[in-house]
Amino acid sequence: MGEVVRVRGIEMSYDDSGGDGAAVVLLHGFPFDRSMWREQAEALKDSYRVIAPDLRGHGRTTATGGAATMEEMADDVAALLDELNIGRAVVGGLSMGGYVALAFCREYAGRVAALVLADTRPQPDTEEARRGREKMVQLALGEGMAPIADAMLPKMLAPATLAGNPELVARVREMILNTNPEGAAAALRGMAARRDQTDLLPQLGVPALVLVGAEDSVTPPANAQAMHELMPGSRLVRIEGAGHASNLENAAEFNRALREFLDGLGD
Repeated sequence: MGEVVRVRGIEMSYDDSGGDGAAVVLLHGFPFDRSMWREQAEALKDSYRVIAPDLRGHGRTTATGGAATMEEMADDVAALLDELNIGRAVVGGLSMGGYVALAFCREYAGRVAALVLADTRPQPDTEEARRGREKMVQLALGEGMAPIADAMLPKMLAPATLAGNPELVARVREMILNTNPEGAAAALRGMAARRDQTDLLPQLGVPALVLVGAEDSVTPPANAQAMHELMPGSRLVRIEGAGHASNLENAAEFNRALREFLDGLGD
């Protein structure tokens, strides 16, 4: 069930592996929830304190009207860390979680010990993408999350996953179906309004790991390569056999790369 804390006027749900290790905050994609990080938390909990929140409007965290901006979600995460008495943390995010992680870096640079960006990008939406998001808003509010799941699954997962891993497909679909339509709509509008973070990357000055599914068609490996090149000293890892949900589709490879990066921070 996880823990719940009241921050910034909302009930925020999160998982906390506990322990004395360095804090690692993992931020989920859209329209998922914190359970997408289950395998990563399990793999890291012996050495790290893994915090995985449900972002505003997702999972068991309160949905709010209007647009849930990436900055607002970043402020929620900062408030959660305050509640947990965590000053600095490794901050990681996949897809929308990456957008939130970058917003967090811009607002709370001093609290970021290292950065993990998975299957995401720093650029804002194009006008065409914004129109597409607004169509999804109307679909979610009018018909619920089932048509959203139908539209997103073929783009989110690699063909081999869709064809050969029905359990994972069902798990991802369930996460989408369990997302509050109002929360999904607010997040879509927040993503559509997000700023360009490209200029931030060269200024970060913290260790960074870029992960990307080799078959990610939403944020392709070329995007990851470009991010890597903008962050001096960063590490880039392609996750084979994975699409946009690389941490789920090839958890073993993702976890190996993440663990190696985290263990190297102490060197």
